Amino acid sequence: MRKIGTPFFIVNPKSYLYGEESLQLALVADNLAEKYGVEIFFTAPFADLANIKAHTKKLKVTAQHMDPLVPGRGMGHVLPESLKAAGAEAVFLNHAEHSLKLTDLVDTIKRAKELGIITVVCADSLEEAIAIAKLSPDILLCEPTALIGTGKTSSFDYITETTTKIKEIDENILVMQASGISTAEDVYQTIIHGADGTGATSGILNAPDRAKRLEEMIQAIVKAKSEK
Repeated sequence: MRKIGTPFFIVNPKSYLYGEESLQLALVADNLAEKYGVEIFFTAPFADLANIKAHTKKLKVTAQHMDPLVPGRGMGHVLPESLKAAGAEAVFLNHAEHSLKLTDLVDTIKRAKELGIITVVCADSLEEAIAIAKLSPDILLCEPTALIGTGKTSSFDYITETTTKIKEIDENILVMQASGISTAEDVYQTIIHGADGTGATSGILNAPDRAKRLEEMIQAIVKAKSEK
């Protein structure tokens, strides 16, 4: 698995965008990744992954979920091998909108590791983050569910505490903080206060000019990296 450049940024349109609209934002993100030398992940619905992969060079194309099954039976489930074949390099797991039982999370992380798929695993509290850290995900997204989509970011104390506690368990885990990220300043402050990466959904999608907002956020990543 290729090393993940930090600080990184995840563009996460969830299911608000699909098809051509999803591709157009992915192309913007791809150009920014090349222009600024920033590692950018881009999530998309399953049916759009292969198309986005075919039209981009730098993005880490990211699935929104997968199941821990192996080729064979499993009608209606998301086969990890199919994501890999479609060009997905990473996968979100345990998001607040698709939470998993611990046993399923353990099995799914194991399957991702077998295939070299980067895991971005969500935790909605410090306690959950500590428990998940013991499963050695590649990226641990510490995102209080109550703040998702509110435009209110996690406190700097929360960012510092979760990052420190997770690194104590496994220093190789990259810690992402992304609750309520709406502006370039939010991005800058999150990285400056210790996060390895951040990302946004509504902060980009609700902007008058999505491409401009995304570029501002990537510029903030570059600025924070130069000052850390």
